[in-house]
Amino acid sequence: MKHRWWRLLGAACVAFLLLPPAPALAAPTFKVPFPCGQAWSGQTRTNHSPANAIDFNRTNDDGDPVVASAPGTVDVVTNLGNTSYGRYVRINHGGGYTTYYAHLSAFNVSVGQSVGYGRVIGYVGTSGGSTGPHLHYEQRLNGSAVQVRFNGALALYWGTKTYTSDNACSGGNATVNTAGTPLTVRSGPGTSYASVGTVADGTRVTIACQTTGTSVTGTYGTSNIWDRIGSGRFIADAYVYTGYDGFIPGVPRC
Repeated sequence: MKHRWWRLLGAACVAFLLLPPAPALAAPTFKVPFPCGQAWSGQTRTNHSPANAIDFNRTNDDGDPVVASAPGTVDVVTNLGNTSYGRYVRINHGGGYTTYYAHLSAFNVSVGQSVGYGRVIGYVGTSGGSTGPHLHYEQRLNGSAVQVRFNGALALYWGTKTYTSDNACSGGNATVNTAGTPLTVRSGPGTSYASVGTVADGTRVTIACQTTGTSVTGTYGTSNIWDRIGSGRFIADAYVYTGYDGFIPGVPRC
């Protein structure tokens, strides 16, 4: 009986040791932390503290609104005075991910508040250890600053790049890419529906909703997603640059 108990205990220990680790949670889809359509110059540099942070600037930006780059809960709203981050906000996005927004001139949220894409959390300033108005922005995982990504794409390291925000845009703003030929617009989500016109290559469109239909092979691979760009007007998503593989987060289904 004693030997049987030890065998059972040993088997249980082996089973425990062989259990695979829990998979890491996927990062949120972070957006540029400014209102839809705004273009900002973002700079990364090796002597930044922390190095993976981005400093954002544009002309006459003092007092411009700063928005949440992903949904979450505000867990820090504080003022460090004339040192370090000065006035800053931290948002907890779950799964160990947080974002920092520093050197603000004023706050527009409070601790415990839930925020979504595009929610104004504060205003660009020059508080703390700043030498001029700008937004110091960080993405962190389990407390450590990681290299910033917007819509899953890595920011430029190292140097300066212009980032255009699609944060909380009305519908999905996207660009038709057909390598030169007009794209057929259909009355429904499929190639069997009647042609109701065309849109030129390079046209910017607003996607009101998305649905599935005929699979089409286009510039961005094969997809059965169709984008409604107006009443009774659908185009194949395989020819549209949306910044996403699959459905666009936040855009409703038709």
